[in-house]
Amino acid sequence: DILFTMVNNRDTQYLLLTPGPLTTTRSVRESMMQEYSTWDVDYNNIVESIRDNLLRLAVRDGDNLKSFSAVLMPGSGTFAVESVVGSVIPSDGKLLVLNNGAYGARISTISRMLGIETVELSQLETERTNLNKVEQMLIEDPAISHVAMVHCETTTGMLNPAESVGEIVRRLGRIYILDAMSSFGGMPISMESTGAHYLISSANKCVQGVPGFGFVIADRDNLEAAKGLARSHSLDLYDQWREMEAKGGKWRFTSPTHVVNAFACALKELDAEGGVKARFSRYLINQKALVEGMRSIGFKTLIDDEFQSPIITSFHYPDLPGFNFQNFYDSLKRCSFVIYPGKVSNAECFRIGTIGDVYKEDVLELLNKIEEIIIRLKEV
Repeated sequence: DILFTMVNNRDTQYLLLTPGPLTTTRSVRESMMQEYSTWDVDYNNIVESIRDNLLRLAVRDGDNLKSFSAVLMPGSGTFAVESVVGSVIPSDGKLLVLNNGAYGARISTISRMLGIETVELSQLETERTNLNKVEQMLIEDPAISHVAMVHCETTTGMLNPAESVGEIVRRLGRIYILDAMSSFGGMPISMESTGAHYLISSANKCVQGVPGFGFVIADRDNLEAAKGLARSHSLDLYDQWREMEAKGGKWRFTSPTHVVNAFACALKELDAEGGVKARFSRYLINQKALVEGMRSIGFKTLIDDEFQSPIITSFHYPDLPGFNFQNFYDSLKRCSFVIYPGKVSNAECFRIGTIGDVYKEDVLELLNKIEEIIIRLKEV
């Protein structure tokens, strides 16, 4: 089949309607054509500019900039999460994981494999984090030293109450680790608003770079206190931070130079778009058009609109005898749209992302194709 020519004259094979990797601009991809040495001052200056820009995105009050620092870690976003969990919790520490999805569960898996005492507030994947239970668990168990939560749980598209949890954690004197993997850069959050001591995200999410590294924005005092705590040499957050601080952006080990340059380009494009506020508005428009269109075709969303993020949305399989997700997926892929399978344990559903270099026109074109497929199924 001849692939459709998408809006904005894209030259990519597919439009990735996923939570990352996501569709990037041609200019971001072209920036990876540049070669850099990891020891070169020009390259390290790019790293330093990224660290500075990340801080300015994450810290709302300019007077607070010196209280925080940004660290880049090679690998996927999960590598960055593991670098925090494994580097900042002391041997006698205890982690409370707020778990209502696959990525919260992943934090628990990481923590337990590292030998950290771990407890969970486990909820259904369709339930938002229960604030009363968070407070109760922290009050009843003073041994809990750290709390970890996923802000946007892309298992479902659930948006958890990062700010409210942060208020509780701070008030009760614990350390807050926020996995903002799928929200940072696409939603207006900050270190001040969330109260996070550690905020974690990835290059290939809402900043719209490509996969290859994650990053951590952290309270400097807490970073200093993490010296010598790491359970991994490669993922030692403190040592990585000290190397970047002392040597002007140098990584300890070989860094993904092409990916770093692409991310620097993506940060410039985020600024040119109007910053996080403008990008958030575009994502909201995309997601609203998607949900309204899907409901008009007959699809039902998995979670309540009140808790729904603009990042990715889960839809129940339609009540049609001939519906098969793999066939549905393949039909859309032939039209150059790539969606995401479901990840929910107790419901048959699939997911559609609305982030990346994606616009309302793309969503409307997708809806046209989905409607055509459903009409054909109804005729069978």
